[in-house]
Amino acid sequence: MNILVINCGSSSLKFQLIDAETEKLTAKGLCERIGIDGSQITFSPAGGEKIKKEVPMADHKDAIRLVLEALTDADTGVVKSLEEIGAVGHRIVHGGESFAKATVITPDVKAAIAECCDLAPLHNPANLIGIEACEALMPGVPMVAVFDTAFHQTMPEEAYLYAIPYRYYEKYKIRRYGFHGTSHDYVSHRAADLLGKPYEELKIIVCHLGNGASVSAVKNGKCVDTSMGLTPLEGLIMGTRSGDIDPAIIEFIANKEDKSIGEIMTILNKESGVLGISDGLSSDFRDLEDGSVAGNRALKAFALRTAKYIGSYVAAMNGVDAICFTAGVGENSPEIREEICNEYLGYLGITLDDEANHKRGEEIDVTTADSKTKVLVIPTNEELAIARQTYALVK
Repeated sequence: MNILVINCGSSSLKFQLIDAETEKLTAKGLCERIGIDGSQITFSPAGGEKIKKEVPMADHKDAIRLVLEALTDADTGVVKSLEEIGAVGHRIVHGGESFAKATVITPDVKAAIAECCDLAPLHNPANLIGIEACEALMPGVPMVAVFDTAFHQTMPEEAYLYAIPYRYYEKYKIRRYGFHGTSHDYVSHRAADLLGKPYEELKIIVCHLGNGASVSAVKNGKCVDTSMGLTPLEGLIMGTRSGDIDPAIIEFIANKEDKSIGEIMTILNKESGVLGISDGLSSDFRDLEDGSVAGNRALKAFALRTAKYIGSYVAAMNGVDAICFTAGVGENSPEIREEICNEYLGYLGITLDDEANHKRGEEIDVTTADSKTKVLVIPTNEELAIARQTYALVK
């Protein structure tokens, strides 16, 4: 069965077509600048040449229509008709407390996703638009929602509650939710496969490090803590997001510079992180490896914050069997992995294999045979994780 995986952003749409039985990628692509001048679609059939063209897209329904046309194109497509697509898996950013696993989409499910729009105002509305566009263009094809937050719903109360009046949790469900759940799920399961041990018997820390970054603690097959919170702003220093700060900073800057809460939140989301620490040098970690004082300052702060989260999760689980690095930075920056492990995690008995660690983007154990704690690099595959969960529900 072919599964179409859809990931809708506010003005973009990523897609992959995956053969669920073989788990092989059939095609992938991206629609950009939806609703904006200069919109374009990129389509890459497996084994074929990338096709990129500029075409008007007024909305996500137009984008979905163009995706389906590309997939079924007589000359460059990968399926003869839409009947060869058995289901659609939709990445949904926020499921609140309503969803602890993927679910077949129904009117009630869409209503519950809509209720979470306050928690993810940039993402959930776009996710709903994508669902409804697919429903209109692919009537009768099963639709499945796979939630970024679902994997973290196993956290115990002491991990997800904030130390604010409990009534705010009761009234507004203000709590830690966590994100990047499909990535943490995929990588932690893959780690168990590589270690050759039962998933339910392991203590695993997953470091999803990229422009957006998060860490999770997975104990005996369940997530018990994660760094992102009510929103993706909490936790690690990221590309442009501040991560953890003293909340009083918001009031302090607002008073000093006569800015609104909204303006401060924009600064924390879009002008902070390594971009802010590097004094505007770049939010791209590759650019920060230029040897400059500003770039080095940002990278060292990022490594320290990541190591501190790893240490706290070792404490939360009373030990760790494996630490996994994934996503753009985690998979491709041996320097950051080395900084984190060698400078801060010696107490875990980690011994890096220098040659293995300097490989980029490969699935590999980067520790020596006698390392007491294993460190694994595992390229994430969120789309495959979505396809697997979709297939499990509709096959």
